[in-house]
Amino acid sequence: MKELLFSFQGRINRKKIWFAFLIHVLAAAAVGIIMTLLWQVVPGSVGEDGTFHVEGAASVPYLVVSIGYLVFAVWSGLAVAVKRMHDRDRSGWFILIQLIPLIGPIWFLVEAYFLKGTTGPNRFGEDPLQA
Repeated sequence: MKELLFSFQGRINRKKIWFAFLIHVLAAAAVGIIMTLLWQVVPGSVGEDGTFHVEGAASVPYLVVSIGYLVFAVWSGLAVAVKRMHDRDRSGWFILIQLIPLIGPIWFLVEAYFLKGTTGPNRFGEDPLQA
């Protein structure tokens, strides 16, 4: 699990990127539940416009949970995406294609989640389906 989510080395197949996606969805749901429970313990206020406010020292637990989740999501998301691009025999820098408006995210989605990886070994390692 640690290798899948935090290492930038090697290759992963489509099954593993979908598994990592599921882990990210479950982590986001867990953070939502934690925030809801935290609101019961350290309540804030709700503004007239419907926004939530927590001020002063009471905001620290919310910041710790939020920043912790942000670090996890960004690091592991990048690691998984880079390894998937490696399986497609592309540099990890290819994930930057997502910065091209409209077409970039669609192109990345197709490449990462739907197209088969390189058969056999490539410059990034052994075929994950044969390992």
